[in-house]
Amino acid sequence: MQPIDRTFGEHFLTCVEDFSNYGVHLLFNEWWASAPQSVIDQYVDAIENHPEQGPLARAGWLEPSFDIGRVEACEPGTLGAAYREFMTTHDLAEKLAEGYRELHEDVKGTGKLSRMPDTLQYKILRGYQTHDIHHVLTGYPPTPFGELALQAFGLAQTQYPYAGMWMAVATAHMTFVDPSLMNGAMDAICDGWTRGKATRSIQFVVFESMFDRPLADVREEFAVNPTSMRN
Repeated sequence: MQPIDRTFGEHFLTCVEDFSNYGVHLLFNEWWASAPQSVIDQYVDAIENHPEQGPLARAGWLEPSFDIGRVEACEPGTLGAAYREFMTTHDLAEKLAEGYRELHEDVKGTGKLSRMPDTLQYKILRGYQTHDIHHVLTGYPPTPFGELALQAFGLAQTQYPYAGMWMAVATAHMTFVDPSLMNGAMDAICDGWTRGKATRSIQFVVFESMFDRPLADVREEFAVNPTSMRN
């Protein structure tokens, strides 16, 4: 059994107590310094040996830049139109992934991520590029429970420490800090996990090339059954 670094454990408890001020992304970036190599290797193997995700991860494609104007002309009913509506309705930053990439590079410069393999660095960067597209495909709203459900959906498709930490922090918080969240959190986790298992992998897929396609067709191709969750 691999012991959990006690300093990291303290930071985990800080995140559990107040994840709004000490987010999972901070926990994720700190974990690599003490993470057992055998555990890291298992996460890498889960992606690289996946029949659909492995080739996409090896290709390592990243959207070089994105502007919301790119989907302005997309016809109603298309993936691009749905994405445009989602981004504008919820006042989301158009260049979230680019901002995160800068943050990622800053943290990387400190040496904290020296043990994070390239495959997992690609996963986090590409994940931030496709995160809101995944919201559109799955129907999960950008609410606390919707975000939790989407992380559970992704975890069902890929063993990945960031999503796993979301589950660990959420279940510890509802157990030890705020039991009133238990029903909503577990419903979100179960919904995301079940749908993720039943859906063809949407991880790493170049959905940016599908913006002009009908949303219903893209969902059908990937067997996505959108949720009815609204909070």
